[in-house]
Amino acid sequence: MPRFEPKNPDYREVATATFARQQAMRTLGMSIARLEPGEVDLSMPFSLDWTQQNGFVHAGVITAGLDTACGIAAFTLMPAGSDVLTVEFKTNLPARQRARFAFRALVVKPGRTLMALTPREPPGSPGAKAFRVRPQVKGGIRPSEPRSPARR
Repeated sequence: MPRFEPKNPDYREVATATFARQQAMRTLGMSIARLEPGEVDLSMPFSLDWTQQNGFVHAGVITAGLDTACGIAAFTLMPAGSDVLTVEFKTNLPARQRARFAFRALVVKPGRTLMALTPREPPGSPGAKAFRVRPQVKGGIRPSEPRSPARR
């Protein structure tokens, strides 16, 4: 796995603050389990509140976690004053499960305006299962826009 150097020495604080501003992630109980340049692991507990009609976690919830993991991983390599926005996202969901979920995203190819990322299955841990996916994701780099006080 290639090691990347962050362009922003404060990448950890900035990426963590960006994740914290995502109310949807709090609502879903997601948290950052690990954060390194170009890599992130998110964790989410199983909840019946997130299930579809067959008792499995809804694909929309899964893809929200994958999208966020990829965005935060990309964000760790962006220069100060940047923001992240997904421009392409595709995933296949070959297996369903009812367990704690883990989402790992790794930057595969950092670029000047686009980054290619892939979620991967994190190493197993007691009581945690990773959701296996085969996605293709590209995250866009754009200048950060001023946020209104309500959006901070």
